[in-house]
Amino acid sequence: MAERTEGTTEINASPENVMEVLTDFDAYPDWAGIKKVEIKKKDSKGTPKEVYMEVSQMGMEAKYTLSYSYAAKNGGMSWTTTEASGALKDLQGEYVLEPSGDSTKVTYQMAIEPAVRIPGFIKRQIEKQVVNTALGGLKKRVESR
Repeated sequence: MAERTEGTTEINASPENVMEVLTDFDAYPDWAGIKKVEIKKKDSKGTPKEVYMEVSQMGMEAKYTLSYSYAAKNGGMSWTTTEASGALKDLQGEYVLEPSGDSTKVTYQMAIEPAVRIPGFIKRQIEKQVVNTALGGLKKRVESR
């Protein structure tokens, strides 16, 4: 897998409130840069385990299904690709949530393996755009609730 791209932000909310937004996959088109979402599987508690998504970034389109794992005590979540088509071969990543007084430090890490050849500088631009959209959208969404 390729190298990881990472970003961090501070959100004025509890880790529990951040996780509520992160696990509300149906709302991702409103804030996460995702065009379409469909929850495929849930665990025994009703938490999404496999989620299908469609995205379009900088003219590149991809459809993929991610398998999610959740950290204990609202500590975040991680994902890996189970299926992918279009411009994406593999996507792995995680949100790590750390309480910080009345707020939560959120670190987002991801690694993209494109299905097509992309010059390195364009791939890095796409990764940075994904990280910035994910963190900025999450912060805005959580803090506006």
